[in-house]
Amino acid sequence: MALSLRQRMTNDLKVRGMAENTQKAYLLAVSALARHYNLSPDKISAEEIQQYLIYLHDERHLCWQSCNAARHAIRFFCRITLKRPEADFYIPGAKQPSKLPQILNDDELVRLLTVSTNPKHRAILMTAFAAGLRASELCRLKPGDIDSKRMCLRVDQGKGCKDRYVPLSVRLLDQLRDYWRRASPPAQWLFAGHPTDRAMTRSGPSWIYRTAAKKACINKPGGIHTLRHNYATGLLEAGVELCVIQRRMGHRSISSTMRYLHIAQDKGESTSSPLDLLEFPEIDPPRS
Repeated sequence: MALSLRQRMTNDLKVRGMAENTQKAYLLAVSALARHYNLSPDKISAEEIQQYLIYLHDERHLCWQSCNAARHAIRFFCRITLKRPEADFYIPGAKQPSKLPQILNDDELVRLLTVSTNPKHRAILMTAFAAGLRASELCRLKPGDIDSKRMCLRVDQGKGCKDRYVPLSVRLLDQLRDYWRRASPPAQWLFAGHPTDRAMTRSGPSWIYRTAAKKACINKPGGIHTLRHNYATGLLEAGVELCVIQRRMGHRSISSTMRYLHIAQDKGESTSSPLDLLEFPEIDPPRS
């Protein structure tokens, strides 16, 4: 993609408040289209774009979601950046069947959350589960987001550029204080990356989860997002109303929250966080 076109599209994405990862995905999709035809994307016709999407589906055998993501990116480029409002494209094939996520049982959760002796790793896993955070939200947490007076945790500019507050688990607060005391991280980020003046990248929590899951002998599929699924399911099983869970999860649509109805088992009374429902064995405090 020519630099001027790329910059124009980047500006169009930014001014509409698109998330950074969405911006990257859209730019990559249009760049892939340009490489496929070895042409600047503004020189590619609507018919050629349609044939490219069919190629992704029929020859590269990409799943429906990947083809649809490419379609949205290219349509944005055509409609917004190139000012072609009539641009629209068809994606062959139907949506794949909706699958429910696999979640961890209580024993697996306890093993996962206690297997690491690294205080930072344990704090990251506990925070992901106790507050139901996405990996990107974990990485952007700052010490000031922890409000121990009001017992809440602020999620600054989560998915969809939305702020939200979630209740702060007493057990999580104790864990974070222990981590802060032992690790003495830089003051800018709660979980700093490398170098320490930068936020941790999303690959950090994912690696920490995979490492802990392997050590805890957990073979279920899924990554750190599994803990977010467990958070929502745990709240639902504890009797928290669906609309409250929607707000805590930062879901735009209640339908995103309703799928946990198919996973949850009725466990009774309400709680501020499913972390407080677990019973931990007596263990030595983590050492740095």
